[in-house]
Parts: sequence; structure tokens; C-alpha cells
Amino acid sequence: MAAAISPNIGFGKTLDANRYATKKTIAQGMLDIALLTANASQLKYILQVGEKHQFYTLMLTLIIVSIVLQILIAIIGVFLGSALNINKEHEQNKANCANNIALSLTVITVAVNVVISGFDIKESQYIMNSDT
Repeated sequence: MAAAISPNIGFGKTLDANRYATKKTIAQGMLDIALLTANASQLKYILQVGEKHQFYTLMLTLIIVSIVLQILIAIIGVFLGSALNINKEHEQNKANCANNIALSLTVITVAVNVVISGFDIKESQYIMNSDT
């Protein structure tokens, strides 16, 4: 006979789903800061190189789109982490909807940054080789 899984974690403490979600949101925010820093560095590079970069307009547009998406995700994260309590049943639908929107924006942000990385690496190598 299988034993029932207890919601108790560790030393008799129960799992607080709202506290877990808040911590998860904060951890995601820290990762978002790292990506935002990388995008800021890419933006600085593309602005320094300027029109010499073969894909200047495309790169500039993609980096700005990525930064805007990250700001939207951060706003949703703050909303999820501070304004909603998922232990309250009437707030669960709002939290679920906001979480789905944040997840969708995150997937789009990842896709945009994959494209940025693809164009940036090839062009960076080209520029470095043409300077020598």
C-alpha cells in the first residue's frame, strides 16, 4: 500500500504556494537582470559600430524589442509577486493569466535573443577580421 504524500516539507512546515511563487518570481527577475545587462552591452556595441555593421537596423530593432519585452515581463513579475496572493481563490485566475502572459513574452524574448546572438557573433568576427 502506497503512503500518502504529505504537504509537510521539512520540519513540519507546510508548503506556502504564494511564498514559493514570490521566490520564483524574484529568481526569475534576477535572471532577467542578467539578460537586460547583456542586451545593454549589445546595444552599446551596435551603437559604437554604427552603420558599419551590416545588420545595424535589424540588430538595433531586435535589441530594443528585447529590452521592451523584458521591461513588460518585469512589470508583470512585480504584479505577480506583490499584488496577487494565489492562496486567495478569487486571485488565482488573474495570477494564472498574468503568468501565462509572462511565459509567452519570455518565449518571444528568448527567440529574439537567439536571432540577436546569431547575427551579432558572425558580424563581430567579420568586423574584427576586417580591422587587421
